[in-house]
Amino acid sequence: MRAKDNMRTAAEVLVDQLRIHGVQHVFCVPGESYLAVLDAFHDSDLSVTVCRQECGAAIMAEAIGKATGRPGVVFVTRGPGATNASHGIHIARQDSTPLVMFVGQVGRDMKEREAFQELDYRAVFGSMTKWTTEIDDPARVPEIVSRAFHTAANGRPGPVVVAIPEDMLVERIAVADAPPFSVVETSPGPAEMEKFAQMLGAARAPIVLLGGSRWSQTACDQLARFAQKCALPVATTFRRGHLFNQTHPCYAGDLGIGPNPRLLERVRSADLVILIGGRLGELPSQHYTLLDIPRPQVPFVHVHPGAEELGRVYSPHLAIHATPTAFAAALDGLKFAQAPCGDAKGANADYRAWTDTPTDQPGGVNFGAVMVWLRDNLPNDAILCNGAGNYAAWIHRFFRFTRFAQHMAPASGSMGYGVPAAVAMKRLYPDRTVVCLSGDGDFLMNGQELATAVQYGLPFTTIIVDNGMYGTIRMHQEREYPGRISATELRNPDFAAYARAFGGFGISVERTEDFPAAFKQAQASGKPAIVRLVVDPEAITPGTTLAKIRAKSLAEKGA
Repeated sequence: MRAKDNMRTAAEVLVDQLRIHGVQHVFCVPGESYLAVLDAFHDSDLSVTVCRQECGAAIMAEAIGKATGRPGVVFVTRGPGATNASHGIHIARQDSTPLVMFVGQVGRDMKEREAFQELDYRAVFGSMTKWTTEIDDPARVPEIVSRAFHTAANGRPGPVVVAIPEDMLVERIAVADAPPFSVVETSPGPAEMEKFAQMLGAARAPIVLLGGSRWSQTACDQLARFAQKCALPVATTFRRGHLFNQTHPCYAGDLGIGPNPRLLERVRSADLVILIGGRLGELPSQHYTLLDIPRPQVPFVHVHPGAEELGRVYSPHLAIHATPTAFAAALDGLKFAQAPCGDAKGANADYRAWTDTPTDQPGGVNFGAVMVWLRDNLPNDAILCNGAGNYAAWIHRFFRFTRFAQHMAPASGSMGYGVPAAVAMKRLYPDRTVVCLSGDGDFLMNGQELATAVQYGLPFTTIIVDNGMYGTIRMHQEREYPGRISATELRNPDFAAYARAFGGFGISVERTEDFPAAFKQAQASGKPAIVRLVVDPEAITPGTTLAKIRAKSLAEKGA
């Protein structure tokens, strides 16, 4: 609280900066290293969500950054609190998400003595963040917090870590506040857009790939109109399906793990590849095999908000340093000497043939049929959250995202993401339907945050695909070491009872036809809910089984 003499504690100054920068939600696990900040929260109007573990808190903040394009904010305590949160920092790095994490630090008079829970945060987080720093002078709190927000949100977004010594936080100072930070849009130049129009006009088999961050619903809509005007096939990269309306006639499919072979063929045979916003990392590039490195074998246009990413892996024939929002806005003004014309109709037909109907699966529950039911019955603005695991292949293949930020999932492939992300989305959008999808191993990495959902009255439904194993690793084992099962079997709790123990709703489903009624019961409960699906372990992907993978591997090895 500001005194008449304008004196405030550094902690109060810090919390005031958060408000000035437009922060509405803060996620935390409390710690004695930043008690003064917790006290400053008492008199603020920030919505503070207290979590059960720092990993969950950091993921919640990352999900806010992913959904809004503005830095999510998390506070954690020193030492183990910070290392627990490193999970969310790594996600924010690989997913290009703006995030600012404040970490309590030992007192300045104790530094470099290995005091209780002391860490050198620059050393610990330096390789994972855009910037890691420490505030030693309370007068610099406004300056450094402002820089943290600008750094996290601009260029290629990413995480920033700010250490805050506990003795610094209680010092009283009179200091001016910083102005609100701004998101800087980098626009494409006329010469680049003219060259782009020439390349696109000359192409007869172009394809557009969408990825990364710095998007908005407006930009997605502008890109969709341009694609339809030019009949351009548009594919989305791994975990970026929400960047293009998947019911649009130009949608070509998901270029991630286990993509449609027809889509891969289309990319390989393209005479122009246009990548907007993303980096074309390991998964969408199919382990860096789609395009030659460093110079792609096909004319390649790369649009990215971070200049340091242009030419970093692929040397493009045309590099455009621009945010996706600015680039999409510039498309309406393009003029062509020769009208571009792609095969959007053929690409969309391939996509629909691949995704319209769920594949046959062993066991009583066909998760593909579950995803098709959700596709047909969830509200258009429903948000899906998931972590990592083979179960996600059914989401990417059979669900259809139609809105920006409708899918919260880690491009980094981090397990345990779904439940914390669902908590964050329900805090951000309390009136929207939120559904979390998890594997059994995936869920229990952060399943304790169901307690946070109950505490804050956040009624979302978690669907757990329970097959009693770490399925992705088991799949790899059967391919590389067929029949030699090691360290991938799981003995799970009764997940329905787990939900009830936390104060939520729980139900188990053993037959596909029972899922709709069970899901409706979960929704009607008005509580955080779990619907457990008992899935046959053989149902490892939409297109094959463990037995088939094992048999193929044994045949190839001559066993």
